Amino acid sequence: MAKAEENVYTLASLREHLIRQEDTIIYGLIERAKFPSNSNTYDDKYAQIPGFSGSLVEFVVKNAEDVQAKAGRYTNPKEHPFFPENLPPSNVPSYPFSQFLHPGPASININKSIWKMYFQDLLPLLATSGDDGNYAQTAAADLSLLQAISSRIHYGKFVAEVKFRDAPQDYEPLIRAKDREGVMKLLTFTDVEETVRKRVEKKATVFGQEVSLDSDNDGNGKRKFDPTVASRLYKNWMIPLTKEIEVEYLLRRLD
Repeated sequence: MAKAEENVYTLASLREHLIRQEDTIIYGLIERAKFPSNSNTYDDKYAQIPGFSGSLVEFVVKNAEDVQAKAGRYTNPKEHPFFPENLPPSNVPSYPFSQFLHPGPASININKSIWKMYFQDLLPLLATSGDDGNYAQTAAADLSLLQAISSRIHYGKFVAEVKFRDAPQDYEPLIRAKDREGVMKLLTFTDVEETVRKRVEKKATVFGQEVSLDSDNDGNGKRKFDPTVASRLYKNWMIPLTKEIEVEYLLRRLD
């Protein structure tokens, strides 16, 4: 099974997967936008949970990751925890996941950067100011969206591996020279990035509209969230962080 999985990794198959991930992320944005900012969710002094130091969202994420680790989530090389320290081992039988990635850079995890981006940059754009008291639900929506964003960005390691295997003669000299700028230039296609941004905004416009049975008003009413937020997420953070992952992976590909 692992060998069969390895054979499906091509740029075309990865592109198809990334397009499907757009849907998950957009629906995650819609779910989080249902709640206002609910600042108590992120206040270290609010929850005061016995035996725990931190905010409610940290409590929810850490405990969810503990349970998911026991269920085997992080034995999959496509999954990356936000709090990898002291995670419990899996309690379920292991699955023979493909060892497609090069061992050296396979462990790259930039979730600390994703966490910072999410709360400092994305959330102020997405959530309206206010407080409705639904702090646990808000944290759960944050968790789901954070994991979707992380999965998409870290998929860059698989993209980098396929690109390297397709053209090692182009990448190896740059890697040996530690030419970070050259690697970045080689894997950057601005026209593709613009296509992704436009597609995401169009999807967000369609998915985020309030559907009416009145065909004259359908799509012209209130929207669930501003679709340009999805476009900005991809342009300003998702694509740059994915490329950062690809560069870091490739610079360690010959280790």
